[in-house]
Amino acid sequence: MGSKNKLKRFKENETFGNVFQPTREEVVSESFALKGKWNQDFFKNSNPIVLELGCGKGEYSVGLAERYPDKNFVGIDIKGARFWRGAKSATEEGMHNVAFVRTQIELINHIFGENEVDEIWITFPDPQIKYKRTKHRMTNSEFLQLYKKILKPDGVMNLKTDSEFMHGYTLGLLHGEGHEVLYANHNVYKNEGAPQEVTEIQTFYEKQYLEINKAITYIRFKIK
Repeated sequence: MGSKNKLKRFKENETFGNVFQPTREEVVSESFALKGKWNQDFFKNSNPIVLELGCGKGEYSVGLAERYPDKNFVGIDIKGARFWRGAKSATEEGMHNVAFVRTQIELINHIFGENEVDEIWITFPDPQIKYKRTKHRMTNSEFLQLYKKILKPDGVMNLKTDSEFMHGYTLGLLHGEGHEVLYANHNVYKNEGAPQEVTEIQTFYEKQYLEINKAITYIRFKIK
């Protein structure tokens, strides 16, 4: 994407009522006004809140929001030029149950209050295969404890990935640490029983993976 396009999208993001782009200083100083008040001050309802971490273009956030109008969805990504597409689509379609926040994943406990979130989706994260990159894997022990802080006690996690490594690493970690695996499938398009939203909502890159018959894996679990 050219720099002109990026600048244009950054500018347009500023006009969207469903996009929030707090500074890092604002976030870490606990000055982000919606923390703990998303339902009260933004969504204006008491519906469950669902996050998509590393939401990219926002296809999943918007797709889930269309499917579940009785739930609220927030896509998180540090690259605003990416989720511009999702924010624009939601704005044009008059959707009021989806928003986007430009911030780093490791700061989400400053964006959401304790027990404020009902469910989290992680869709096609970078698997960070090299050992020295373990601390950046979005399902490592530290990240799971971070998610636990903002999830309700019965909150649910979802991991959808094309990476066999990420799938295996996460399953091993979950079993090793005693978390509750609700469902696990190493090829959701070949095996029966996958939830509809796992196979019927597809990201841009997922469609490309499917064209070359790359297996898509999925895990649904609870953090103990």
